[in-house]
Parts: sequence; C-alpha cells; structure tokens
Amino acid sequence: MLKALRTHWPEYLIEAAGLGFFMASACAFGVLLFHPSSPVVAALPGATPRRVLMGAAMGATAVAIIYSPWGKRSGAHINPATTLAFYRLGKVKGWDVLFYIAAQFAGGVAGTLIAVALLGEAVRVPEVNYVVTQGEYGAGVAFAAEVVITFVLMTVVLNASNSPRLTRWTGLFAGALVMTYISVEAPLSGMSMNPARTFGSALAARLWTALWVYFTAPLVGMLLAAELYRRTRGPERVYCAKYHHRNTQRCIFNCGFDRIDVRGEKAGAEDRRPTGGGVRPVEITRSAAFDTAKLLLAAGL
Repeated sequence: MLKALRTHWPEYLIEAAGLGFFMASACAFGVLLFHPSSPVVAALPGATPRRVLMGAAMGATAVAIIYSPWGKRSGAHINPATTLAFYRLGKVKGWDVLFYIAAQFAGGVAGTLIAVALLGEAVRVPEVNYVVTQGEYGAGVAFAAEVVITFVLMTVVLNASNSPRLTRWTGLFAGALVMTYISVEAPLSGMSMNPARTFGSALAARLWTALWVYFTAPLVGMLLAAELYRRTRGPERVYCAKYHHRNTQRCIFNCGFDRIDVRGEKAGAEDRRPTGGGVRPVEITRSAAFDTAKLLLAAGL
C-alpha cells in the first residue's frame, strides 16, 4: 500500500483533479444554461436545445480531460465504475483501484463544493440544484437506462482503445457519447454513469433520492461490457487501461500496449495475402521432353 501511494500519488491526484474539474464545469454550465436569470434561458426557452448545449459542453470537457497531459498520464478514468471494469480485465493493480476510487470521490465532492463557493446561490436554485442526477420516471427506469448507457460506453471504449487504427480516437468517441447521452438520455436517469459524480452533487444538495441506482447500475453496465469483451475477444486483447496511450507519459497499469502495433502489422500482412480470386503465381516445371533435348545437345546430336 505505502509503495503504491509513494510511487503513484501523482496519478491519484490527477484523478481527483480530473473529476473535480468535470464537476465544476458541470455546475458552471448548469448555471449558464438553466438558471432562470441566464440570458441563454431567455434566448432559448425550450429545455431540449439547452440540454443539447449542455451535452456539447460536457462532452467537450470530457475530451479535454482525456487528451490533457494529466489525463494521458492517469488514464482519465475519473469514474470508479471504469476503474473497476479495468480491474476485472486485469489491467489495474489492487491498491491502485482503492486509491483511484478514493481520489475520484474526493475530487467529485471538492469540485462541487468549489463551484458552490464560487457561484453561490446560483447553483442552489431548483432549476440547477447542484446538477444532481435524477430521472423523471422513477428508479426502475433510471437503473435500466444507466445500465444500458454505461454498457455501450465501455463497449465502445474497449473496442476503440484496443484497435491499432482507432485507439488514438477513443477519447473523441467517449466525448461524443457523453454529449449524446446528456442530450437524449438525461430525462430518464439524469445521465450519471459515475457513482462519484452523483455523490458529489448529492452531498452538496443533501439529496439522496435513489442514490443506490447510481452506485450500482454504472458498475453493472461496465462490468457486463468488460465481461462480454473478455469472453468474445479474449483477455490478451486488452492492452491497457488508458483512454489515450499514444503519448510519452508513464503508465502505472499492467500494460501491454506495446503489443498493439504488432497485432496491427500482423493483421495488415494477412489482409495483403492473395485470396482465391487474386492472381496466382505461375509455377514452372520441367517436362520429360526438356530432359531428352538436354541429353541430345550434350552428345552433339
């Protein structure tokens, strides 16, 4: 434990700072887009266009975190469910799991409280309400929706991050899903996907309604996606636990990313092999007549 803390503390602090920044950004954009006194509300009275803008803002925030130097170093999980899914896949060590999750919860709380300190009453109005995650159709619908969206997210992340051609774009895929989910799915569950993100808002708001949904459903969805990938593609096809790995930052995970390009080269060589419909090489053989003519020439006949 002490060795992990002594050597990996920068990654732990990055995870806390990453989710803290995400929560502060969510609160700030929540005030801008939903506070009754905001000029954006006057210009766009409908909730749906403003929810789409919120999705774009938070998707861009997620992309910025993933591709930042800090995100490239820690892997930019900023989500306990993501860390536990990669632990199931054998990519994260035990003490790193515990410290990552502790840091993520601390960051979620700190980021929300910092936003409250800076924005004051603007975050407390019912239209913003500390950007808590609440659905409009009850806990059952919220649970099902959270399972589905986290399953899809982790499926996309695993297939992209472990593909030689797509790995560098994993963060963009994840950001696009965050944008889409907030724009479309938010009425069903509030769009959390992240126990630490939900806890940060709930603590500030003192609102614990259906908290169990956001502590269990994201974990179920991501673990299901991890298990499906593991059984269909094989554990050896999970190279690392980072969203973005093509960089010079160190990696503290059980990393095999150096093998990803080797696999890509093998796949490319297989693609270049001639197929049944391709041009076959001409095979040249010697006939008996050829050997006879050679003997006659040698005898001077």
